[in-house]
Amino acid sequence: MHTRSVSEAAPSRGRFLNTGNGPHLQPLDIGHDSYVALIEPDTAFWSLVRKDALADTLANPSFRAAVVRKQDAFATEMHALRFGLKPSAVYFNPTERCNLNCRYCYIPETMRKHGRHMSQARMFEALERLKRYFKTTMPKGRLPQVVFHGAEPMLNREALFAAIERYGKSFRFGVQTNATLLDDSAIAFLTERGIGIGLSLDAPLPAVANRTRRSWNGEGVFEAVETAMRKLKGYPGFNVICTVTRENLQYLVPMVEFLHAHEAPACMLNIVRCTLPGARTIKPDDAAAAKAFLAALDRTHLLFKRTGRKLVVANFANVLVSILAPTARRLMCDISPCGGGRCFFALAPDGGLYPCSEFIGLKEFRGGNLFKDHIADVLKSPAFTKVTGRKVEAIEPCNQCAIRHFCGAPCPAEAHAMNGGMHRTGAFCEFYEEQVRYAFRLIANGIADDYLWDGWDRDAETTFDWRG
Repeated sequence: MHTRSVSEAAPSRGRFLNTGNGPHLQPLDIGHDSYVALIEPDTAFWSLVRKDALADTLANPSFRAAVVRKQDAFATEMHALRFGLKPSAVYFNPTERCNLNCRYCYIPETMRKHGRHMSQARMFEALERLKRYFKTTMPKGRLPQVVFHGAEPMLNREALFAAIERYGKSFRFGVQTNATLLDDSAIAFLTERGIGIGLSLDAPLPAVANRTRRSWNGEGVFEAVETAMRKLKGYPGFNVICTVTRENLQYLVPMVEFLHAHEAPACMLNIVRCTLPGARTIKPDDAAAAKAFLAALDRTHLLFKRTGRKLVVANFANVLVSILAPTARRLMCDISPCGGGRCFFALAPDGGLYPCSEFIGLKEFRGGNLFKDHIADVLKSPAFTKVTGRKVEAIEPCNQCAIRHFCGAPCPAEAHAMNGGMHRTGAFCEFYEEQVRYAFRLIANGIADDYLWDGWDRDAETTFDWRG
Protein backbone atom coordinates (compact mmCIF):
# COMPACT_ATOMS: atom_id res chain seq x y z
CA MET A 1 0.00 0.00 0.00
CA HIS A 2 1.43 3.36 -1.00
CA THR A 3 0.38 6.75 0.32
CA ARG A 4 0.77 10.12 -1.31
CA SER A 5 1.39 13.09 0.88
CA VAL A 6 0.77 16.81 0.96
CA SER A 7 3.23 18.98 -0.90
CA GLU A 8 3.68 22.62 0.03
CA ALA A 9 5.53 24.46 -2.68
CA ALA A 10 7.84 27.39 -2.16
CA PRO A 11 8.38 30.09 -4.80
CA SER A 12 10.82 29.29 -7.59
CA ARG A 13 12.87 31.44 -9.94
CA GLY A 14 12.70 28.95 -12.83
CA ARG A 15 9.91 28.37 -15.32
CA PHE A 16 9.02 25.56 -17.69
CA LEU A 17 6.78 25.09 -20.71
CA ASN A 18 4.26 22.24 -20.87
CA THR A 19 5.33 20.42 -24.04
CA GLY A 20 2.74 17.67 -23.69
CA ASN A 21 5.41 15.10 -22.83
CA GLY A 22 4.90 14.86 -19.12
CA PRO A 23 2.34 15.23 -16.35
CA HIS A 24 -0.73 17.33 -16.99
CA LEU A 25 -1.58 18.91 -13.65
CA GLN A 26 -5.11 20.23 -13.20
CA PRO A 27 -5.94 22.61 -10.35
CA LEU A 28 -9.06 21.69 -8.39
CA ASP A 29 -10.79 24.17 -6.12
CA ILE A 30 -11.53 22.15 -2.99
CA GLY A 31 -13.40 24.91 -1.17
CA HIS A 32 -10.58 25.50 1.30
CA ASP A 33 -9.45 28.93 2.46
CA SER A 34 -5.75 28.26 1.93
CA TYR A 35 -5.26 25.23 -0.31
CA VAL A 36 -6.00 24.07 -3.82
CA ALA A 37 -5.39 20.56 -5.15
CA LEU A 38 -3.16 19.85 -8.12
CA ILE A 39 -4.16 16.57 -9.75
CA GLU A 40 -2.65 14.51 -12.54
CA PRO A 41 -5.83 12.66 -13.63
CA ASP A 42 -4.23 9.74 -15.50
CA THR A 43 -2.26 8.51 -12.49
CA ALA A 44 -4.35 9.90 -9.60
CA PHE A 45 -1.27 11.85 -8.42
CA TRP A 46 -2.21 14.85 -6.30
CA SER A 47 -0.62 17.57 -4.28
CA LEU A 48 -2.10 20.20 -2.00
CA VAL A 49 -0.63 23.60 -2.69
CA ARG A 50 -1.20 26.91 -1.00
CA LYS A 51 -3.31 29.17 -3.19
CA ASP A 52 -0.78 31.99 -3.00
CA ALA A 53 1.93 29.60 -4.25
CA LEU A 54 0.00 27.94 -7.09
CA ALA A 55 1.59 29.86 -9.96
CA ASP A 56 5.07 29.40 -8.54
CA THR A 57 4.45 25.69 -8.04
CA LEU A 58 3.39 25.20 -11.64
CA ALA A 59 6.50 27.10 -12.70
CA ASN A 60 8.85 25.19 -10.42
CA PRO A 61 11.11 22.83 -12.40
CA SER A 62 12.11 20.81 -9.34
CA PHE A 63 8.48 20.09 -8.53
CA ARG A 64 7.79 19.02 -12.09
CA ALA A 65 10.92 16.87 -12.13
CA ALA A 66 9.85 15.18 -8.89
CA VAL A 67 6.46 14.33 -10.38
CA VAL A 68 8.04 13.03 -13.60
CA ARG A 69 10.35 10.73 -11.63
CA LYS A 70 7.33 9.07 -9.99
CA GLN A 71 4.95 9.18 -12.95
CA ASP A 72 5.69 5.68 -14.27
CA ALA A 73 5.41 4.15 -10.80
CA PHE A 74 2.06 5.87 -10.21
CA ALA A 75 0.79 4.75 -13.63
CA THR A 76 1.87 1.16 -12.96
CA GLU A 77 0.17 1.18 -9.58
CA MET A 78 -3.11 2.45 -11.01
CA HIS A 79 -3.02 0.01 -13.92
CA ALA A 80 -2.53 -2.92 -11.54
CA LEU A 81 -5.40 -1.69 -9.36
CA ARG A 82 -7.74 -1.25 -12.32
CA PHE A 83 -6.81 -4.24 -14.47
CA GLY A 84 -4.62 -6.62 -12.49
CA LEU A 85 -6.88 -7.85 -9.70
CA LYS A 86 -8.69 -11.18 -9.60
CA PRO A 87 -11.98 -12.01 -7.88
CA SER A 88 -11.76 -12.62 -4.16
CA ALA A 89 -15.42 -12.34 -3.12
CA VAL A 90 -18.92 -13.50 -4.05
CA TYR A 91 -22.29 -11.96 -3.32
CA PHE A 92 -24.20 -15.20 -2.80
CA ASN A 93 -27.99 -15.00 -3.06
CA PRO A 94 -29.38 -18.16 -1.39
CA THR A 95 -32.94 -17.16 -2.29
CA GLU A 96 -34.79 -14.95 -4.72
CA ARG A 97 -37.51 -14.21 -2.20
CA CYS A 98 -37.87 -11.34 0.22
CA ASN A 99 -40.44 -10.61 2.90
CA LEU A 100 -40.08 -6.87 2.22
CA ASN A 101 -41.06 -4.73 -0.75
CA CYS A 102 -38.55 -1.87 -0.51
CA ARG A 103 -39.21 0.91 -2.97
CA TYR A 104 -35.70 1.01 -4.42
CA CYS A 105 -34.88 -2.71 -4.62
CA TYR A 106 -32.86 -3.73 -7.67
CA ILE A 107 -34.37 -7.24 -7.73
CA PRO A 108 -37.61 -7.45 -9.78
CA GLU A 109 -40.82 -7.74 -7.79
CA THR A 110 -41.89 -11.06 -9.34
CA MET A 111 -38.64 -12.70 -8.22
CA ARG A 112 -39.00 -11.38 -4.68
CA LYS A 113 -42.61 -12.56 -4.47
CA HIS A 114 -42.49 -15.94 -6.20
CA GLY A 115 -38.81 -16.83 -6.50
CA ARG A 116 -37.03 -19.99 -5.45
CA HIS A 117 -34.72 -20.97 -2.61
CA MET A 118 -31.43 -22.70 -3.26
CA SER A 119 -31.52 -26.15 -1.69
CA GLN A 120 -28.98 -27.13 0.96
CA ALA A 121 -27.42 -29.70 -1.37
CA ARG A 122 -27.08 -27.10 -4.12
CA MET A 123 -25.61 -24.62 -1.67
CA PHE A 124 -22.96 -27.12 -0.63
CA GLU A 125 -22.20 -27.86 -4.29
CA ALA A 126 -21.94 -24.15 -5.06
CA LEU A 127 -19.51 -23.52 -2.20
CA GLU A 128 -17.44 -26.53 -3.22
CA ARG A 129 -17.14 -25.18 -6.77
CA LEU A 130 -16.29 -21.71 -5.46
CA LYS A 131 -13.70 -23.17 -3.12
CA ARG A 132 -11.95 -24.92 -6.02
CA TYR A 133 -11.99 -21.76 -8.12
CA PHE A 134 -10.61 -19.49 -5.40
CA LYS A 135 -7.70 -21.84 -4.82
CA THR A 136 -6.47 -20.62 -8.22
CA THR A 137 -6.86 -16.91 -7.47
CA MET A 138 -6.30 -16.23 -3.76
CA PRO A 139 -2.90 -15.48 -2.22
CA LYS A 140 -1.66 -18.13 0.18
CA GLY A 141 -3.04 -17.64 3.68
CA ARG A 142 -6.03 -15.52 2.61
CA LEU A 143 -9.60 -16.75 2.51
CA PRO A 144 -12.13 -15.58 -0.10
CA GLN A 145 -15.20 -13.75 1.14
CA VAL A 146 -18.79 -14.89 0.69
CA VAL A 147 -21.52 -12.42 1.59
CA PHE A 148 -24.99 -13.95 1.75
CA HIS A 149 -27.06 -11.26 0.18
CA GLY A 150 -30.46 -10.81 -1.26
CA ALA A 151 -33.37 -10.62 -1.45
CA GLU A 152 -33.51 -11.82 2.20
CA PRO A 153 -31.04 -14.66 2.90
CA MET A 154 -32.54 -15.49 6.30
CA LEU A 155 -35.66 -16.83 4.55
CA ASN A 156 -33.43 -19.79 3.66
CA ARG A 157 -31.96 -19.96 7.14
CA GLU A 158 -31.61 -23.72 7.61
CA ALA A 159 -29.58 -24.23 4.43
CA LEU A 160 -27.65 -21.01 5.04
CA PHE A 161 -26.53 -21.94 8.54
CA ALA A 162 -25.65 -25.48 7.46
CA ALA A 163 -23.41 -24.03 4.75
CA ILE A 164 -21.70 -21.67 7.19
CA GLU A 165 -21.13 -24.55 9.60
CA ARG A 166 -19.62 -26.81 6.96
CA TYR A 167 -17.46 -24.27 5.12
CA GLY A 168 -16.50 -21.95 7.96
CA LYS A 169 -12.79 -22.72 7.51
CA SER A 170 -12.85 -22.18 3.74
CA PHE A 171 -14.46 -18.72 3.50
CA ARG A 172 -14.93 -15.49 5.41
CA PHE A 173 -18.70 -15.26 5.68
CA GLY A 174 -21.01 -12.30 6.04
CA VAL A 175 -24.79 -11.95 6.04
CA GLN A 176 -26.69 -8.87 4.85
CA THR A 177 -30.20 -8.99 6.31
CA ASN A 178 -33.26 -6.84 6.91
CA ALA A 179 -33.20 -8.17 10.53
CA THR A 180 -36.83 -9.26 10.62
CA LEU A 181 -35.81 -12.91 11.08
CA LEU A 182 -32.75 -12.28 13.21
CA ASP A 183 -33.90 -13.87 16.47
CA ASP A 184 -31.75 -14.67 19.52
CA SER A 185 -30.68 -18.09 18.29
CA ALA A 186 -29.68 -16.69 14.89
CA ILE A 187 -27.65 -13.91 16.49
CA ALA A 188 -25.93 -16.43 18.77
CA PHE A 189 -25.09 -18.71 15.84
CA LEU A 190 -23.60 -15.88 13.77
CA THR A 191 -21.73 -14.02 16.50
CA GLU A 192 -20.20 -17.18 17.99
CA ARG A 193 -18.63 -17.84 14.60
CA GLY A 194 -17.51 -14.26 14.00
CA ILE A 195 -19.76 -13.81 10.96
CA GLY A 196 -20.14 -10.26 9.65
CA ILE A 197 -23.70 -9.00 10.06
CA GLY A 198 -25.03 -6.14 7.97
CA LEU A 199 -28.40 -4.61 8.81
CA SER A 200 -30.49 -2.24 6.72
CA LEU A 201 -32.19 0.85 8.11
CA ASP A 202 -32.93 4.16 6.41
CA ALA A 203 -33.79 6.55 9.23
CA PRO A 204 -33.78 6.92 13.04
CA LEU A 205 -37.57 7.32 13.20
CA PRO A 206 -40.13 4.63 12.30
CA ALA A 207 -42.31 7.03 10.32
CA VAL A 208 -39.41 7.90 8.04
CA ALA A 209 -37.61 4.54 7.89
CA ASN A 210 -40.83 2.76 6.99
CA ARG A 211 -41.47 4.98 3.96
CA THR A 212 -38.97 3.05 1.88
CA ARG A 213 -38.53 -0.26 3.75
CA ARG A 214 -41.73 -2.16 4.50
CA SER A 215 -43.40 -5.52 4.13
CA TRP A 216 -45.69 -6.59 1.31
CA ASN A 217 -48.71 -5.58 3.38
CA GLY A 218 -47.24 -2.13 4.02
CA GLU A 219 -46.01 -2.64 7.58
CA GLY A 220 -42.71 -1.08 8.62
CA VAL A 221 -39.78 -2.97 10.13
CA PHE A 222 -37.98 -0.25 12.12
CA GLU A 223 -38.62 -1.94 15.47
CA ALA A 224 -37.15 -5.24 14.31
CA VAL A 225 -33.94 -3.56 13.15
CA GLU A 226 -33.54 -1.50 16.30
CA THR A 227 -34.07 -4.61 18.42
CA ALA A 228 -31.32 -6.41 16.50
CA MET A 229 -29.01 -3.42 16.91
CA ARG A 230 -29.49 -3.46 20.68
CA LYS A 231 -28.65 -7.15 20.78
CA LEU A 232 -25.58 -6.67 18.62
CA LYS A 233 -24.22 -3.77 20.66
CA GLY A 234 -20.55 -4.41 21.34
CA TYR A 235 -20.18 -6.91 18.49
CA PRO A 236 -17.36 -5.61 16.25
CA GLY A 237 -18.63 -7.41 13.16
CA PHE A 238 -21.89 -5.58 12.60
CA ASN A 239 -22.69 -2.57 10.47
CA VAL A 240 -25.73 -0.77 9.14
CA ILE A 241 -26.52 0.24 5.57
CA CYS A 242 -28.66 3.33 5.12
CA THR A 243 -29.85 3.97 1.58
CA VAL A 244 -29.96 7.70 0.87
CA THR A 245 -33.11 8.79 -0.95
CA ARG A 246 -35.24 11.88 -1.25
CA GLU A 247 -37.32 10.53 1.63
CA ASN A 248 -34.58 10.60 4.30
CA LEU A 249 -32.16 13.38 3.31
CA GLN A 250 -33.08 15.67 6.19
CA TYR A 251 -32.61 12.81 8.66
CA LEU A 252 -29.02 11.83 7.85
CA VAL A 253 -27.55 13.83 10.75
CA PRO A 254 -29.99 12.30 13.28
CA MET A 255 -29.30 8.94 11.65
CA VAL A 256 -25.57 8.99 12.39
CA GLU A 257 -26.36 10.18 15.94
CA PHE A 258 -28.73 7.20 16.29
CA LEU A 259 -26.15 4.74 14.95
CA HIS A 260 -23.40 6.16 17.13
CA ALA A 261 -25.63 5.88 20.20
CA HIS A 262 -26.20 2.21 19.35
CA GLU A 263 -22.42 1.81 19.07
CA ALA A 264 -22.42 0.64 15.46
CA PRO A 265 -18.73 0.38 14.51
CA ALA A 266 -19.43 1.32 10.89
CA CYS A 267 -22.21 2.25 8.53
CA MET A 268 -22.75 3.00 4.89
CA LEU A 269 -24.76 5.98 3.70
CA ASN A 270 -25.27 4.63 0.20
CA ILE A 271 -26.83 6.88 -2.38
CA VAL A 272 -29.76 5.06 -3.97
CA ARG A 273 -28.93 3.09 -7.11
CA CYS A 274 -31.37 3.97 -9.87
CA THR A 275 -31.03 0.77 -11.89
CA LEU A 276 -34.75 -0.06 -11.81
CA PRO A 277 -37.56 2.48 -12.32
CA GLY A 278 -38.90 2.27 -8.76
CA ALA A 279 -35.72 3.73 -7.33
CA ARG A 280 -35.82 6.71 -9.68
CA THR A 281 -39.05 7.96 -8.12
CA ILE A 282 -37.17 8.72 -4.89
CA LYS A 283 -33.88 9.88 -6.41
CA PRO A 284 -32.61 12.98 -4.57
CA ASP A 285 -31.11 16.01 -6.26
CA ASP A 286 -27.30 15.93 -6.35
CA ALA A 287 -26.74 19.20 -4.55
CA ALA A 288 -29.26 18.42 -1.80
CA ALA A 289 -27.83 14.91 -1.35
CA ALA A 290 -24.28 16.25 -1.09
CA LYS A 291 -25.26 18.90 1.46
CA ALA A 292 -27.05 16.39 3.70
CA PHE A 293 -24.34 13.75 3.33
CA LEU A 294 -21.49 16.11 4.22
CA ALA A 295 -23.46 17.42 7.20
CA ALA A 296 -23.74 13.83 8.44
CA LEU A 297 -19.98 13.37 8.04
CA ASP A 298 -19.40 16.55 10.03
CA ARG A 299 -21.58 15.15 12.80
CA THR A 300 -19.65 11.85 12.94
CA HIS A 301 -16.49 13.86 13.54
CA LEU A 302 -18.11 15.93 16.29
CA LEU A 303 -19.30 12.72 17.96
CA PHE A 304 -15.80 11.25 17.72
CA LYS A 305 -14.29 14.33 19.35
CA ARG A 306 -16.87 14.22 22.13
CA THR A 307 -16.64 10.50 22.89
CA GLY A 308 -13.41 9.16 21.39
CA ARG A 309 -15.47 6.54 19.54
CA LYS A 310 -15.64 6.49 15.76
CA LEU A 311 -18.56 5.75 13.51
CA VAL A 312 -16.83 5.10 10.20
CA VAL A 313 -18.97 5.89 7.17
CA ALA A 314 -17.41 3.20 5.05
CA ASN A 315 -18.41 4.39 1.59
CA PHE A 316 -16.96 7.85 2.25
CA ALA A 317 -13.91 6.39 3.99
CA ASN A 318 -13.26 4.49 0.78
CA VAL A 319 -13.29 7.71 -1.26
CA LEU A 320 -10.94 9.33 1.23
CA VAL A 321 -8.49 6.43 1.24
CA SER A 322 -8.61 6.23 -2.56
CA ILE A 323 -6.93 9.64 -2.49
CA LEU A 324 -4.50 8.94 0.33
CA ALA A 325 -3.49 5.43 -0.73
CA PRO A 326 -5.30 4.14 -3.84
CA THR A 327 -4.48 0.46 -3.37
CA ALA A 328 -5.82 0.47 0.21
CA ARG A 329 -9.43 1.01 -0.83
CA ARG A 330 -11.79 -1.71 0.35
CA LEU A 331 -14.75 -1.07 -1.93
CA MET A 332 -14.59 -1.00 -5.70
CA CYS A 333 -17.60 1.05 -6.76
CA ASP A 334 -15.68 4.34 -7.09
CA ILE A 335 -13.17 3.30 -9.73
CA SER A 336 -13.43 2.17 -13.33
CA PRO A 337 -13.68 -0.57 -14.21
CA CYS A 338 -15.63 -1.12 -11.00
CA GLY A 339 -15.25 -4.31 -9.00
CA GLY A 340 -18.15 -6.08 -10.70
CA GLY A 341 -16.88 -9.16 -12.51
CA ARG A 342 -13.34 -8.14 -11.66
CA CYS A 343 -12.93 -8.25 -7.87
CA PHE A 344 -16.20 -10.00 -7.10
CA PHE A 345 -19.24 -11.47 -8.80
CA ALA A 346 -22.80 -12.38 -7.83
CA LEU A 347 -24.43 -15.79 -7.67
CA ALA A 348 -28.19 -16.20 -8.10
CA PRO A 349 -30.12 -19.10 -6.49
CA ASP A 350 -30.42 -20.97 -9.80
CA GLY A 351 -26.64 -20.80 -10.29
CA GLY A 352 -26.70 -17.79 -12.58
CA LEU A 353 -23.54 -15.68 -12.47
CA TYR A 354 -23.65 -11.89 -12.79
CA PRO A 355 -20.93 -9.22 -12.49
CA CYS A 356 -22.70 -7.74 -9.46
CA SER A 357 -26.00 -8.16 -7.62
CA GLU A 358 -27.12 -4.89 -9.17
CA PHE A 359 -27.33 -6.71 -12.53
CA ILE A 360 -29.50 -9.64 -11.38
CA GLY A 361 -32.64 -7.99 -12.75
CA LEU A 362 -30.96 -7.43 -16.15
CA LYS A 363 -30.97 -10.73 -18.09
CA GLU A 364 -28.38 -9.66 -20.65
CA PHE A 365 -25.77 -9.56 -17.90
CA ARG A 366 -26.12 -13.23 -16.98
CA GLY A 367 -22.72 -14.58 -17.97
CA GLY A 368 -23.25 -18.27 -17.29
CA ASN A 369 -24.16 -20.81 -14.65
CA LEU A 370 -21.96 -21.94 -11.78
CA PHE A 371 -23.23 -25.54 -12.04
CA LYS A 372 -22.62 -25.81 -15.78
CA ASP A 373 -19.79 -23.44 -16.70
CA HIS A 374 -16.24 -22.77 -15.59
CA ILE A 375 -16.02 -19.51 -13.63
CA ALA A 376 -12.92 -18.46 -15.57
CA ASP A 377 -14.90 -18.75 -18.82
CA VAL A 378 -17.84 -16.79 -17.39
CA LEU A 379 -15.50 -13.94 -16.44
CA LYS A 380 -14.56 -13.67 -20.12
CA SER A 381 -18.17 -13.74 -21.37
CA PRO A 382 -19.65 -10.70 -23.17
CA ALA A 383 -22.02 -10.15 -20.24
CA PHE A 384 -19.01 -9.67 -17.93
CA THR A 385 -16.62 -7.91 -20.29
CA LYS A 386 -19.22 -5.22 -20.94
CA VAL A 387 -18.72 -4.30 -17.29
CA THR A 388 -15.03 -5.05 -16.84
CA GLY A 389 -14.26 -3.13 -20.03
CA ARG A 390 -16.03 0.03 -18.89
CA LYS A 391 -13.35 2.71 -18.64
CA VAL A 392 -13.90 6.21 -17.37
CA GLU A 393 -11.63 7.50 -20.15
CA ALA A 394 -14.35 6.57 -22.67
CA ILE A 395 -17.18 8.36 -20.84
CA GLU A 396 -18.12 11.96 -21.53
CA PRO A 397 -17.51 14.25 -19.67
CA CYS A 398 -15.58 12.03 -17.25
CA ASN A 399 -12.63 11.67 -19.59
CA GLN A 400 -11.82 15.34 -18.96
CA CYS A 401 -12.42 15.23 -15.21
CA ALA A 402 -9.58 15.72 -12.75
CA ILE A 403 -11.06 13.32 -10.18
CA ARG A 404 -12.03 10.48 -12.52
CA HIS A 405 -9.99 7.90 -10.59
CA PHE A 406 -11.46 8.97 -7.24
CA CYS A 407 -15.03 8.57 -8.51
CA GLY A 408 -15.10 6.10 -11.40
CA ALA A 409 -18.46 7.28 -12.80
CA PRO A 410 -20.59 4.75 -10.91
CA CYS A 411 -22.67 2.70 -11.38
CA PRO A 412 -22.47 0.72 -14.67
CA ALA A 413 -25.79 -1.04 -14.05
CA GLU A 414 -27.39 2.32 -13.36
CA ALA A 415 -25.75 3.93 -16.40
CA HIS A 416 -26.89 1.11 -18.67
CA ALA A 417 -30.46 0.81 -17.39
CA MET A 418 -31.20 4.47 -16.66
CA ASN A 419 -29.11 6.41 -19.16
CA GLY A 420 -28.97 3.97 -22.05
CA GLY A 421 -25.41 2.73 -22.25
CA MET A 422 -22.42 1.32 -20.46
CA HIS A 423 -20.35 4.34 -21.50
CA ARG A 424 -22.74 6.86 -20.04
CA THR A 425 -22.61 8.46 -16.62
CA GLY A 426 -24.68 7.12 -13.75
CA ALA A 427 -27.41 8.92 -11.85
CA PHE A 428 -25.10 11.19 -9.85
CA CYS A 429 -22.05 13.32 -10.56
CA GLU A 430 -22.00 16.43 -8.38
CA PHE A 431 -22.66 14.22 -5.33
CA TYR A 432 -19.37 12.37 -5.84
CA GLU A 433 -17.52 15.52 -6.81
CA GLU A 434 -18.44 17.18 -3.52
CA GLN A 435 -17.29 14.13 -1.57
CA VAL A 436 -13.86 14.40 -3.17
CA ARG A 437 -13.61 18.13 -2.43
CA TYR A 438 -14.59 17.43 1.18
CA ALA A 439 -11.99 14.66 1.42
CA PHE A 440 -9.26 17.01 0.24
CA ARG A 441 -10.34 19.57 2.83
CA LEU A 442 -9.96 16.98 5.57
CA ILE A 443 -6.46 16.15 4.32
CA ALA A 444 -5.53 19.83 4.20
CA ASN A 445 -6.79 20.28 7.76
CA GLY A 446 -4.86 17.26 9.00
CA ILE A 447 -7.91 15.35 10.28
CA ALA A 448 -8.41 12.66 7.62
CA ASP A 449 -7.48 9.85 10.03
CA ASP A 450 -10.48 10.75 12.20
CA TYR A 451 -12.77 9.49 9.41
CA LEU A 452 -10.94 6.23 8.70
CA TRP A 453 -10.85 2.83 10.35
CA ASP A 454 -8.07 2.43 12.89
CA GLY A 455 -4.91 0.95 11.42
CA TRP A 456 -5.83 1.73 7.82
CA ASP A 457 -2.23 2.80 7.12
CA ARG A 458 -0.47 0.06 9.09
CA ASP A 459 1.31 -1.27 5.99
CA ALA A 460 1.53 2.06 4.20
CA GLU A 461 4.64 3.36 2.50
CA THR A 462 4.89 6.97 1.38
CA THR A 463 5.91 7.18 -2.27
CA PHE A 464 5.88 10.95 -2.78
CA ASP A 465 6.68 13.69 -0.30
CA TRP A 466 8.06 16.75 -2.03
CA ARG A 467 8.44 20.07 -0.22
CA GLY A 468 9.92 22.95 -2.16
